[in-house]
Amino acid sequence: MNTPSLLSSALIGAVASARSMTPMATIAAARLAKRDTPGELFLLDRPLFKYGALAMGAGELAGDKMKSAPDRTVFLGLLARVMSAGIAGAALAPKGREKAGAAVAVATAVPLAYLTLAGRKKAMASMGQTKSGLIEDALVMAAGAAVVALSTRR
Repeated sequence: MNTPSLLSSALIGAVASARSMTPMATIAAARLAKRDTPGELFLLDRPLFKYGALAMGAGELAGDKMKSAPDRTVFLGLLARVMSAGIAGAALAPKGREKAGAAVAVATAVPLAYLTLAGRKKAMASMGQTKSGLIEDALVMAAGAAVVALSTRR
């Protein structure tokens, strides 16, 4: 296994650990900017999924600040991370290595979801839910945008 070639997949998995919809939203935005992914892009080239990913990414950013927002490690939260990380990890993997890229992204996203949740809870205790969420949003969106920008081409 050529680990460096799957680095982008692992990094997008790390992004998914904190914000489940950000990986798909950043790839959808890249596709709108006419950028190509190295691996086969499943679903996100269809308008319904592309614009849906963007809407879900924005909705997640708003919903995360709500007091009723569930932890990212509940079943549906982990399922969303598995799906998003898998799709994004496959798209950012080298052509022909999409399955390995998906697996690496998922294997990164799920355990890191517990770590990022612990960090977020510490931040919430010291600065509150909204402020900690906005800071986490900025960091995660910047990381997602950087990974996708560095991994795609015009």
